Amino acid sequence: MHILLTNDDGYFAPGLQTLYTTLAEAGYDVFIVAPDSQKSATGHSITLFEPLFITKHSLDRGTGYAVSGKPADCVKLAIQGSIIPKPDLVISGINNGPNLGTDVFYSGTVSAAMEGVLLGVPAIAVSLASFSAVDYKPAAQFVALSLPKLRLGPGLININIPPLPEKEWKGVRVTKLGKAVYENVFEHRQAPYGRDYYWQAGTVSPEVDQETDLYAVQEGYVSITPMHSDLTDYIKLKELRQSLSLENPNK
Repeated sequence: MHILLTNDDGYFAPGLQTLYTTLAEAGYDVFIVAPDSQKSATGHSITLFEPLFITKHSLDRGTGYAVSGKPADCVKLAIQGSIIPKPDLVISGINNGPNLGTDVFYSGTVSAAMEGVLLGVPAIAVSLASFSAVDYKPAAQFVALSLPKLRLGPGLININIPPLPEKEWKGVRVTKLGKAVYENVFEHRQAPYGRDYYWQAGTVSPEVDQETDLYAVQEGYVSITPMHSDLTDYIKLKELRQSLSLENPNK
């Protein structure tokens, strides 16, 4: 299996490098195409009207590329630019920090995986729900061991690992996306030359819906959430069709 490995933390991020080594040791053909610098919270943005520069790096079992663009750029370039063999799977991560609930809409990690889905390649996004993680090996091993069981199809699987030692994980839950509700704080500050600016910070409220990814990780479980690219509201679609049909009987 050819695996395209990417992320939003940058080419040399320990989460990505640990996952590369673990997957390669498990016998997979792994190619890295990742941003050349930190690109967290860039969502599904892509680079237009400027070039994408790439830097080639030697790997133990092949070649990797650091790209000047966004995470989604990396996946587009890898697949449509044919700089690596066509992948059978895209894996984005391991991210430093969680990607849970509605945060997936801001996440460069999840968006890179979703770009693979849009280009017809199954994808996995992997995040370790800790911003101070130093050991990504248990999370990487979980991914490697889970690949044969995940029944990969045309969609995306979002995996979040709890911020606990592996022996303290309570298990695995298959979940739905929660809703990350932040108590945002915008601190008003002033730059040295007098210009006003705002610094955004905040904390997320505890999750109470036990079927969500947020609750699972909050309680110490690995969360696995299947996702797809279709954002259509099918209930509203049906309602609108019926409503417009009644209002415009000749159309």
